[in-house]
Amino acid sequence: MHEGARAHDRRLVRRGDGVTRDVRVRVDGLYCYPVKSCGGTSLDTATVGPRGLVGDRQWMVVDESGEFLTQRELHRMALVSPRLHEDGLLELNAPGMPPLTVTPAVRQDRVHVAIWSDRCLAIDEGYSAAEWLSAFLEVGCRLVRFPDDATRRVDPEHAGPDDQVGFADGFSFLLASCASLDDLNQRLATPLPMNRFRPNIVVRGGEAFEEDRWKRIRIGDVTFAVVKPCARCVTTTVDQQTGEASREPLRTLATFRNVPGRGVMFGQNLIHDQPGVLHVGAEVAVLA
Repeated sequence: MHEGARAHDRRLVRRGDGVTRDVRVRVDGLYCYPVKSCGGTSLDTATVGPRGLVGDRQWMVVDESGEFLTQRELHRMALVSPRLHEDGLLELNAPGMPPLTVTPAVRQDRVHVAIWSDRCLAIDEGYSAAEWLSAFLEVGCRLVRFPDDATRRVDPEHAGPDDQVGFADGFSFLLASCASLDDLNQRLATPLPMNRFRPNIVVRGGEAFEEDRWKRIRIGDVTFAVVKPCARCVTTTVDQQTGEASREPLRTLATFRNVPGRGVMFGQNLIHDQPGVLHVGAEVAVLA
């Protein structure tokens, strides 16, 4: 083990009352987002597959031309709550809408879709899902699924030739720190919850923005490369419970987390080395 990991693992802090407190970094939360830019699901245990958490961003909403849609344009997407059942079926819920169970398309016709600069094939999930989403989002759209036999490569500037991702923006995992959020919230008039940042892995312990210095970490039997700070967009300004937008946290983050030419940073993008299982409460070993 790297010496930095050993030092990190045994770090303790003595409080004012004389009691020694363990400040090791541990996993505080795991979150999966079955439909890109819709609601998330909290998990105690999560399986890591080739593209990241199994089921994460496996579906995506696209407009009638196949271009992906997100909360950046449609804040109401925050109110769509997907639930992935053990049998692989997807259930959608939203205020004022009857629950919809998405049955995998029998013909599994492939359609061309666009996500940022990537063009790929996806499976259209049919008329019922399109009608349900179009009614709630008040725009013509369709639901598509990432094919099991498809591959979408991670940006080669930051990844190896075998690294892949589903419909996530660019990387298979996003990590965020409770200590960093606490630091931000101390600067805000109204504190914000972690769900504004839509992470997959939330860690607790250590110092604010300590994750900026990490290069490699291990959680359980999964090793991750910490490859790139996450530049944040207007989705962070959308209240995930109401769908209403404001100016925070971007306005405040811009005062101390702005990187010229790159944007406002919060959280770290990760790429995993191998499949495995993650658990809430697991220790985060900093390897480099």
